Amino acid sequence: MRLLIQRVSEAHVSVESSTTGSIRSGLLVFVGISREDSFADADYAVQKIVGLRIFPDAAGKMNCNVQEAGGSLLLISQFTLYGDCRKGKRPSFDRAAPPAEAQTLYNYFVEAARRGPVPVETGVFQAEMKVHLVNEGPVTIWIDTGDKGGGG
Repeated sequence: MRLLIQRVSEAHVSVESSTTGSIRSGLLVFVGISREDSFADADYAVQKIVGLRIFPDAAGKMNCNVQEAGGSLLLISQFTLYGDCRKGKRPSFDRAAPPAEAQTLYNYFVEAARRGPVPVETGVFQAEMKVHLVNEGPVTIWIDTGDKGGGG
């Protein structure tokens, strides 16, 4: 899974002019799912996102996670995170999971996040969405579950 995580003071997503998910302070997470991803990757990703210490503490240092900061998650499916632009000018999405497979894993990811300690909002899988956000910091983090390592 590839996750593009943005610390936001507010974010919302709409489909056909109707808001489907909205948060105040928290994390906007774009979620890409590859052909190789598993439920274990989704579980790892949820733990990593909820535990990320990228919110300021009383001294202004990034020492708090989303729960400690009183924030929420807005999860948006985005297969284009697997766009490969190395050849030609049109991205290849060969590594992205087929829609039915991706939706199953995305739904599992969302439900795993909802079992966690913070509120969760979402977009609509495979829909044409408009995402509005105010990135705080700016803080933007990239996680690829295929790159899991021992760095903590």
